[in-house]
Amino acid sequence: MTVVFIAHIQPVPVTAEIIDSVVAVVNDDIVTRSDVNRIGKPIFQQIFEEAPLEQQKEAVEQARKKIIAQLIENKLLIQQAAALNISVSETEITQAKKQVQQRNNFTDEEFRDELRKMGLSKAQYRESLRDQILRSKLISYEIQSKIVIPEKEIQRYFKEQYSNTPQKVTYYVLQCGVSWDEKQPSARAISVAERNAFNKVQLAHQLAQKGQDFKEVVRQYSNLASAADGGDLGSFTKDEMAKYMQDAITVLQPGDISPIIHRPHSYIFFKLLKKELDTNNTKQVLDKKLKEEIRNKLYKQEAEKRYTVWLKKIRNEAYVKIL
Repeated sequence: MTVVFIAHIQPVPVTAEIIDSVVAVVNDDIVTRSDVNRIGKPIFQQIFEEAPLEQQKEAVEQARKKIIAQLIENKLLIQQAAALNISVSETEITQAKKQVQQRNNFTDEEFRDELRKMGLSKAQYRESLRDQILRSKLISYEIQSKIVIPEKEIQRYFKEQYSNTPQKVTYYVLQCGVSWDEKQPSARAISVAERNAFNKVQLAHQLAQKGQDFKEVVRQYSNLASAADGGDLGSFTKDEMAKYMQDAITVLQPGDISPIIHRPHSYIFFKLLKKELDTNNTKQVLDKKLKEEIRNKLYKQEAEKRYTVWLKKIRNEAYVKIL
């Protein structure tokens, strides 16, 4: 498995007016201002086009610092690869270019057009690929090849993340309710409308509790949109319900009817028809596929952690000075 740690930095040509100078020293190598401007040109352009005028200076400065840090990291990795005699052949570069081209379904002409859009010559692109392959080989040699994920770690992760996951319950719910219009000529009229709605829903509630067919009660007394379907709301898990529904429904057993609930502009109550385990959320089994998924996840986490430590070590051992 390949873990990508280094972002691909695409060089962009700079104008001849740029005066070059050294912005960082990395052992016996340097990072120049033209390096930074070449990499940063599209980023700086985007800042000038999109950032408010008063924020542009700071945004450009922050972008420059990030680019310099990335270039220093790249220099360190290339130097480390050279010290270990890790190299990249022209054949490997050509093969990598073909893979990129095939992945994107580019013809030769379309690929050349893409390079032109990015401001890259063929030579620059091949050099960029060389650096990427070199870094990948180095990281594989120094980090990835040394990582082993023990079986007990997979078991531990599975137990923590999968086996203790509670099974969801679905609730099949019917609803009955009476609403009133708040757009009344007076507060007294609103009060009367609310009282009438409560009296009507209370009667419906009493009939439902006495065992009358709930859907018939709904069709006779409810004026909510669900009345046309006999109050049938369908199935919900707890997480899919509003808080007031959770409080009213999850405590019921199949066949139970909830108390009347006062909602804005309405009074409602529910009947729970069914309560069952969600078959789509059964507990996971640690099969071969899941085991490999967990192994890859743990491998990536460990590789990224080791890379951070390793990079810090080689940087501490190097002479790095930002000017």
